[in-house]
Amino acid sequence: MKIRMEWVYKTPKGAEMVFRSDEMPAAQALMLAEDMDRIGRTKSLVFLDSYDSSWTIKELKKYLKGIETEPHNIIVYFDGGFDRETRSSGLGCVIYYEQSGKSYRLRRNAPAAGLMSNNEAEYAALHLCLQELELLGAHHIPVLFIGDSQVVINHLSEEWPVVEKDLFNWADRIESKIKDLGIQPEYELVPRKANSEADRLATQALNGIEIIATSEVVGES
Repeated sequence: MKIRMEWVYKTPKGAEMVFRSDEMPAAQALMLAEDMDRIGRTKSLVFLDSYDSSWTIKELKKYLKGIETEPHNIIVYFDGGFDRETRSSGLGCVIYYEQSGKSYRLRRNAPAAGLMSNNEAEYAALHLCLQELELLGAHHIPVLFIGDSQVVINHLSEEWPVVEKDLFNWADRIESKIKDLGIQPEYELVPRKANSEADRLATQALNGIEIIATSEVVGES
């Protein structure tokens, strides 16, 4: 979860000034707030999340303590591939997350039939990621979804309207699942080369190579 800080700084002579920070990870904000509190010249300090809900230091500590043993700091990469000749699809999903003080990478792919376009395959890949998040037990937490599909990213971030019926149905399924899990989604569009891991998994699924693996990521946060 990203947090902004707002506080009043009071000088030894009693002058006061309001400060506001940029967004930062919640754990970093808490560390800074505790350090500022020790100085003794800060008052009325609050944290604001992306929904402008306010948190006290005590509330933020409780939140961070509560998610330690659950998946958090989740970043999801997704990609879908579609073969026009065979009318088959491959779905790729990569999930980076932290849990119990360790970092993990989950890789998952799957073949898919019955899809009619690459755009549908992209949506299906994102839906596969949501199913994996549900299996992980991720819920009521911010999640960053990264993909190279302008259609999917711009549809779900409401930059573009969804016109095609098939894609509308996929978008509806995805938004319903996100709501059920209580996920607070963020979407990021990247070039294809920045999504190579999920792209490779989708291609492997098209070629009949199925991968399901979770590994610890050492030396990365």
